[in-house]
Amino acid sequence: MEKNEFLGTKKVGSLLLELALPAITAQLVNMLYNIVDRIYLGHIEDIGPMALTGVGLCFPVIILITAFSNLIGMGGSPQVSIKMGKQEKDGAEKILGACFTTLLILSAVLTAVFLIFGRQLLFLFGASDNTIQYSLDYMNIYVCGTVFVMMALGLNPFISAQGFAKISMMTTLIGAVVNIVLDPVLIFGFGMQVKGAALATIISQGVSAVWVLHFLTGKKTILRIRKRDMLVKSKIILPVLALGLSPFIMTSTESLLNIAFNTSLQKYGGDLAVGAMTIMSSVMQIITLPTQGLSQGAQPIISYNYGAGKPDRVKKTFRLLFIWSVGYCVLFWAVNMTFPWLFPSIFASSPELKEISAWAARIYLGAGFILGVQFSCQQTFIALGEAKISLFLALLRKIILLIPLIYILPNFFSDKVFAVFLAEPVADMLAALTTFSLFIWRFGKLMKQIEKRHAAASI
Repeated sequence: MEKNEFLGTKKVGSLLLELALPAITAQLVNMLYNIVDRIYLGHIEDIGPMALTGVGLCFPVIILITAFSNLIGMGGSPQVSIKMGKQEKDGAEKILGACFTTLLILSAVLTAVFLIFGRQLLFLFGASDNTIQYSLDYMNIYVCGTVFVMMALGLNPFISAQGFAKISMMTTLIGAVVNIVLDPVLIFGFGMQVKGAALATIISQGVSAVWVLHFLTGKKTILRIRKRDMLVKSKIILPVLALGLSPFIMTSTESLLNIAFNTSLQKYGGDLAVGAMTIMSSVMQIITLPTQGLSQGAQPIISYNYGAGKPDRVKKTFRLLFIWSVGYCVLFWAVNMTFPWLFPSIFASSPELKEISAWAARIYLGAGFILGVQFSCQQTFIALGEAKISLFLALLRKIILLIPLIYILPNFFSDKVFAVFLAEPVADMLAALTTFSLFIWRFGKLMKQIEKRHAAASI
C-alpha cells in the first residue's frame, strides 16, 4: 500500500496536474472517439444530414450503456480509494472483483434488451421514416459490443483510483486511435457508411477492454481482479450502487433528456432541428469531457485524503478543481458566443444544417460559463462518498428542471424551437446556483468532522 502514499504526501498542485493531465488528455481523445464518426457521417454526400440525424437518435442507447458502466465504475472507484486510504487492500480488491462480475451481468442484459426492442425504442426516441434505417444500421452493430464498452468504461476508473493516471489515459487513447483510423476505412473505403462507423467503434472498444483487463490482472497493478473476489455480495455491491446512483442518473438522464429534446424538436422543427440537436450534443461533450477528466484526476486525491483524515489537502484539491473547471467553461463559452458557426462547421457541410446549428449554439450554451461550478461541486460530493446529495443534484438539473422546461417553455414563446433550446441555459443556471449553495453548507461540515476525528485519534 506504500505505493499510494504519494496521494497523501505529495504537493497538491503538482499531484493534481500529474493525475489530471493524463485524464484530461484521455477525455479529449474520448471526445474525438465519440464525435469523429459523426464528423465523417455529416459530410457524406447527399445523405449526410439524415445519416447524422439517424446516428444522433441512437444516443439514448449509447448513453444508457455508458450510464450502467458509470453506475459500477464511478460507484466502486471512490469506495476503493477510501479503502486504500484506510490501508484496507483486501477490502478494496473485494469491491473490484464484485464490480467486474456485475459489469458482465449488466452487459448481457442490456445487449438482449436493445436487440429485441431496438426498432420500437428508436421510434420512441424521435426517429422518422427518413432516419430509422440509418439508426437501426448503427444501433444493431453497436449494441453487440456492449460488453466491450462496459469493460473499458466500467473498469478504467479502478485504474485511476490507484493513481495510475497514465495507464488509465492509455485505455482511451488506444481505443480512440483505432477508431479514428478505422472510421474512414470502413465508412468510405469499404462503403459501409453508418454500419462502418458502428463497427469501427465496437472494434476500438474491444481493444480498450483487452488493455484494461490485461492491466488489472497483471503484475503492475496494486489491486488485482481475482477469482476469489468475483462473488457479488450485497454488503459489497449495495454501497457501490448507492454511490454510483448519482453518476448513473447524471448519465442516464441524458438519455431521457435526448428523447425529450428530439421529440419536441421533431414536432416543432422536423428532421433538420433534430440534426442541430445532434450537433449541440456533440458540442456539449467538448465542454463536459475535459472537466470530467479534471474531476477524475482530483477524485483519488480527495477520496484518499478524506479517508486518511487530511482536510487541508481535500480543501486545496477542491479549490484547484473549482478554479480550473470554471476557467475552462468560461473560455469555451466565450469562444462559442463569439464564433457560433465554428463548431457546427466541423460536423456538417449542409448550409441549412449549419445555419440552424449556429443559431442554436448561442441559445443552448447561453449559460455555459457557469457549468464549471456545477461539475466541480457535484463531482467532489461523489469523491467524498456523499451519495444522497450527489443523487439529488443529479436529479435536479435534468429531471427536476430541464426536462419539464423543454415542455413548459414552448407555451410562452411563439418560436417553439427557440423555446426548446432555451430550456438548457435556464436549467443550467438554476442548478449551478443550487449546487454551489448546498456545497458551501455541507463541505464545511464534512471538513470539521475530519478535524474532530483527527483530534480524537491524536489524544
